[in-house]
Amino acid sequence: MTYCVAMRLSSGMIFVSDSRTNAGVDHISSFRKLHVFQQDGERTLVLQSAGNLATTQSALSLLRRGCEDAKRTNLMSCHTMYDVALLVGETLRGVIKRDGEEFGGTLMLGGQIKGEEPRLFQIYPQGNFIESSIDTPYFQIGESKYGKPIIDRVLRFDTPLDQAMQCALISMDSTLASNISVGLPLDVMIYPADSFSSAQQYHLTDKHPYYSQIRQLWSAGLLSVFAQLPPLQLDD
Repeated sequence: MTYCVAMRLSSGMIFVSDSRTNAGVDHISSFRKLHVFQQDGERTLVLQSAGNLATTQSALSLLRRGCEDAKRTNLMSCHTMYDVALLVGETLRGVIKRDGEEFGGTLMLGGQIKGEEPRLFQIYPQGNFIESSIDTPYFQIGESKYGKPIIDRVLRFDTPLDQAMQCALISMDSTLASNISVGLPLDVMIYPADSFSSAQQYHLTDKHPYYSQIRQLWSAGLLSVFAQLPPLQLDD
């Protein structure tokens, strides 16, 4: 299983992905699920993957190979993020059609092409997709239910990037605490709007000092607030 979250905010974008894949409790591996396609000064594209690993790896390989062929429409030649989403959706649908419907996968596409605002899409196995909005500024794929409550309570379209990253990391920590099929290390990226840079990428393990600190503070804070709840009184 996996958990990925992406946020499209007024000041930029946030991406966080775990790296665990498993085929049973005795076969657990780590694979990167956050992939960056960069053209300095012109476009930054980020793809996050969940679902059958062979399916998503094949789709990503085809998209990378396409970038080497200038005669074909590819990630580096698409004029808009909408066109990129169409290409990614068509590629994913083609792989699933070739390998079988039971080998599904879901992708999130975020980023910016010069001349446009940053945009975020969730792409389904059928190849169709939806786009984030001011009212719904984030998407999740994979094991999403454990990390959703904190995002819904905290995140707004105008949330600053540093606070949004804190929110995403706590969302991931809540998922890690409740589901062993999601695991460290984490791949994260902060993308400031109009930067066309992928420089702020980080690989977080359980030994990362800041990540360890906020996990401990969040856990202690929850216990502290719970201890302050008023005594139970259910009678009228």
